Amino acid sequence: MEKVICKGFKAAGVASGLKKNGGKDLGLIYSEVPATAAGVFTKNLVQAAPVLLDRERIKSGKCQAVIVNSGNANCCTGGQGMLDAIAMTRFAASSLGIPEELVLVASTGVIGQPLDIGKIEAAMPELAKDIKPDGMTNFAEAIMTTDTVPKVVTRQGKIEGKPYTVTGVAKGSGMIRPDMATMLCFVMSDIKISHDLLTEALLSATDISFNRITVDGDTSTNDTILVLANGLSGATVENPAHKESFQIVLDEVLTGLSKMVVKDGEGATKLVEIIVRGALTNKDAYKIADTVSNSNLVKTALFGEDANWGRILAAAGRAGVKIHPYKADIFFDDVMIAKDGMWCGENAEEEAAKILKRDEFIISVDLNMGQGSASIFTCDFSIDYVRINADYRS
Repeated sequence: MEKVICKGFKAAGVASGLKKNGGKDLGLIYSEVPATAAGVFTKNLVQAAPVLLDRERIKSGKCQAVIVNSGNANCCTGGQGMLDAIAMTRFAASSLGIPEELVLVASTGVIGQPLDIGKIEAAMPELAKDIKPDGMTNFAEAIMTTDTVPKVVTRQGKIEGKPYTVTGVAKGSGMIRPDMATMLCFVMSDIKISHDLLTEALLSATDISFNRITVDGDTSTNDTILVLANGLSGATVENPAHKESFQIVLDEVLTGLSKMVVKDGEGATKLVEIIVRGALTNKDAYKIADTVSNSNLVKTALFGEDANWGRILAAAGRAGVKIHPYKADIFFDDVMIAKDGMWCGENAEEEAAKILKRDEFIISVDLNMGQGSASIFTCDFSIDYVRINADYRS
């Protein structure tokens, strides 16, 4: 597990009793000084109370702490849900001795059930006491729901010889679909950067990472990415070259986390990149990659290790963009399974079957029509996905 080494950041995670299994379910991130903050949120029209509250508070461009619970989404909980979200920020602010408006909040878990705010209030003293520079492992565990592993990525960069760090933690395993964020993700950096530039960098990084993954085609009501930059490293973004340096590092962190989310997809056994080339435009390529990567028939074939390229071509054909099926080539890694929209034969089928037995591989569709390209990471649909989601609330 990678540890937080961003200057001035601390984290913690404890069990408050929200989870039935007694596991950690309440996490806290704290910056020793107010940090520049930016965020992106779900595009789902059904939005949890924490999302609505954060949308307003992030407008200030400042944040010093984030409190997060798992085990309950605090969504579709009416006015009481908003009062509970505000109460969570108040508890954290009081324990840390900071202004309430500098605290953001996130929740994840079952939708539509009242949040037991009393348990969170009772656990707050222990949570605040436990915060430490290497507490990110505990935090990562506290925000997990159906995740099987905590997800933390740390990268470093330099500006004018001054090193800075970017550390991100994410949770996500189900309800994952490209449409802004798809899950919870919290990023810390000790770089100094303006709110506007941080927002630009976050939107750009999100577009090539969390907007390019899918597990099951469902976009959550609680999707949130928050980035905090406290400036304590001394490295400062002052010109386009500096911003490019930071962008590269932020891209690496979010891309790494997004791939971890797909790899840990509920019941998933394979991580697959769907690449579409030769489309008329990048937008067309994205639509096709999105349709293929979310096709239940494609995803079940991946689980069955069946080189069913016809399902891939059929999905491409219903993406709502122009293609010429008898120009399309399909590959599993470097094995061509279909050329000009037709099967390449038994030998190709046998080689493709070997590729499908791997844990990770690439499916490429070359439309041979233009220069447009796009890619999305997806996973297979297994029997365990149905089992996990059939009794999630119980």
